[in-house]
Amino acid sequence: MATVTGEEYLDGHVVVRDGRIAAVGSGHAGRFSGEQIRMIDATGCLVTPGLVNTHHHLYQWATRGMAVDRNLFDWLTELYPVWAHIDAPLVEATTAAGLAWLALSGCTMSMDHHYVYPHSTEEPAGDLFAAQVDAARRIGLRFHPTRGSMDLGESQGGLPPDRIVEETDAALAATEEAIDRWHDPSPDSTLRVAVAPCSPFSVTPRLMTEAAELARRKGVRLHTHLAETVEEEEFCRKTHDCTPTEYAERLGWLGDDVWLAHGVHLNSDAIGRLGATGTGVAHCPSSNGRLGAGIAPVRQLLDAGVPVGLGVDGPASQEAGRLGDELRQSLLAARLRGGPAALTAREALSMATIGGARCLGRDAETGSIEKGKLADLAVWRLDGIGQVGMDDPVVALVYGAQPPLELLLVGGETVVRHGELQTGDTDTLARGLRRAHRQLMKRARA
Repeated sequence: MATVTGEEYLDGHVVVRDGRIAAVGSGHAGRFSGEQIRMIDATGCLVTPGLVNTHHHLYQWATRGMAVDRNLFDWLTELYPVWAHIDAPLVEATTAAGLAWLALSGCTMSMDHHYVYPHSTEEPAGDLFAAQVDAARRIGLRFHPTRGSMDLGESQGGLPPDRIVEETDAALAATEEAIDRWHDPSPDSTLRVAVAPCSPFSVTPRLMTEAAELARRKGVRLHTHLAETVEEEEFCRKTHDCTPTEYAERLGWLGDDVWLAHGVHLNSDAIGRLGATGTGVAHCPSSNGRLGAGIAPVRQLLDAGVPVGLGVDGPASQEAGRLGDELRQSLLAARLRGGPAALTAREALSMATIGGARCLGRDAETGSIEKGKLADLAVWRLDGIGQVGMDDPVVALVYGAQPPLELLLVGGETVVRHGELQTGDTDTLARGLRRAHRQLMKRARA
């Protein structure tokens, strides 16, 4: 068992009661053995905290495999017109399928960054945010959706087409409504909402500033893309005469209530500012590689005290969509940049668990195996052909192919057992996803 607090048990126990961890330690459960409890024998397995996904765009499950040889800006330019036709049924189908797939890769809590809200009288989109919430409740993961927004369209010098951006006041009002309707701040919450204007090249300074003010007035967290590509830096220097990090700081977007997606192109000054302000970073190594964006300076971020979590990112830029795979990817990416000492297996696991919980502001409640914390746990089977022979179980988990998931608990409730989803039928979810994809492409071609 790897608690990610520094304690590890080759032969240990975890006791779950009323959705929380009642005890953790070495050997048999001892004094709890006489109680009327269900015993689970995890021989041959590694128990870890459930993984935490800190950056995603679930609607993109309907557009995987497109623009496969483009950089970020060209990729967006090709996909924006397709995304202009999304609607609530599509968002519900992609959210359910995406969260189910995340669960099957060991994820117990995921955020989502939904920022595309098309406006059309011919194809009314419906309530996209509510569709996400409904889907997440079916699958059973802890969900941290962010109400994203864009108000800087092509006609104003931004990248997205005008038909998928919102008026600034409308975006702010819809964001506040989402918080008031859905945000649950309770300690065992399965649904928290954050505020997330999309990016420097799709959002006006006014929306960025007033969104931050709104979030702080409501006591919720802030999220946006930042320093993902060299093209973004060029845009910021040309438009705002500063780097992306300087721009974020100017608008009040650094702080311990903020986490940023990617953070690839950060100089030492920027890393220092993130560390000094407690601003988090969602590291998305597979997506960064797929888009050729670069390799984030993870070693320097960690050394500066920056909270770093792992993110899958949108399935249209990371078609595999499995959070468990990002353990290995983060290790390899860091070492490609900084050599074999740049990241350890345990640091990768820590980023995927407690680091992610810190980014989402929930490290007091989940992200590690400790008495009193939420029983969000992953049990990985390591006695199969893919992992046998690696004596260090954490190395087996991180270095090897992702092992079978024996059990996934969210608040003590079973979401995955013996590698199978217990909260939905994956064949049904796949059919819904296929239907959503076909309908979207038909609309986009019309």
